[in-house]
Amino acid sequence: MIHARGLKRSFKTKEGVVEAVRGLDLDVAEGELVAFLGPNGAGKSTSVRMLTTLLPPTEGAASVAGHDVLRDANAVRRRIGYVGQGAGAGGYNKLRDELLTQGAAQRMSKADSARRADELIGMLELTGLEKRTGMSLSGGQKRRVDIALGLMHSPKVLFLDEPSTGLDPHSRANLWEHILRLRKSTGMTIFLTTHYLDEADSMAERVMIMDNGLVIANDTPERLKANLAGDRITIDADNSLVAAELAANLPEAREISRDGARVGVTVKGGEAVLPEFIRALDQRGARVLAANVRRPTLDDVFLGLTGRSLRETAA
Repeated sequence: MIHARGLKRSFKTKEGVVEAVRGLDLDVAEGELVAFLGPNGAGKSTSVRMLTTLLPPTEGAASVAGHDVLRDANAVRRRIGYVGQGAGAGGYNKLRDELLTQGAAQRMSKADSARRADELIGMLELTGLEKRTGMSLSGGQKRRVDIALGLMHSPKVLFLDEPSTGLDPHSRANLWEHILRLRKSTGMTIFLTTHYLDEADSMAERVMIMDNGLVIANDTPERLKANLAGDRITIDADNSLVAAELAANLPEAREISRDGARVGVTVKGGEAVLPEFIRALDQRGARVLAANVRRPTLDDVFLGLTGRSLRETAA
């Protein structure tokens, strides 16, 4: 559904040329939910704007839903929904009127627009708010209206650019419940950018991480965490010297630390390795006082790749 090769975008500034995207290659299959992560300034939003025909690439080629983003931009726009970071609905316009206007912009008939608007109002639990203006809605309600606007013409691909930013945890969870339910019922392809790593970890089938205009990682969340971050085992033992020595001999052990009685080590498959580690300590006469395994996060993946925290750079 989304295909790009060598996609680049540069901007001329007073200081010189800025290469925002330096060669984007990506493929997104039909029905896939892909999360696109990276700190501010990494090139995420510029990439999305190129894929949604809002910004022409400086170099490279891309197609969305089978249509070239440059040569057939109108066909791309008819097949995609785009939910940007700002509220799409007008502050003084009534909710249902906004949806009908969107339907008209998509060249839908009045009857089809009315039917689709009422369908989405019900699906997104906006019933009873049809005559409310945008400025009178809560943050979560506004974002659900934005989703409805993006879905009016039943797009094949939905681009979500940080859809839950600024929402409280309850509203975020509620918004995602609706998005996932819609995806399940339609089989729609979703391309998501977000700063909430837990969203990408739990929702996406695949995660792409971008930094300095380049994609530096592309895999499932579980494989990225297992292969690029690893599990962190922490042991408190009455003989930390022995514990540190044995930790160094664990399979694929790295980042070994010792602080008093506490020894830490990063390994692959920590839950399976920990029992063997404890048995080896027991055989050497070292008593284990406490032990735990911490599963990695996507922020750990970014930290391992760049030496920086994605959470901190995003903030």
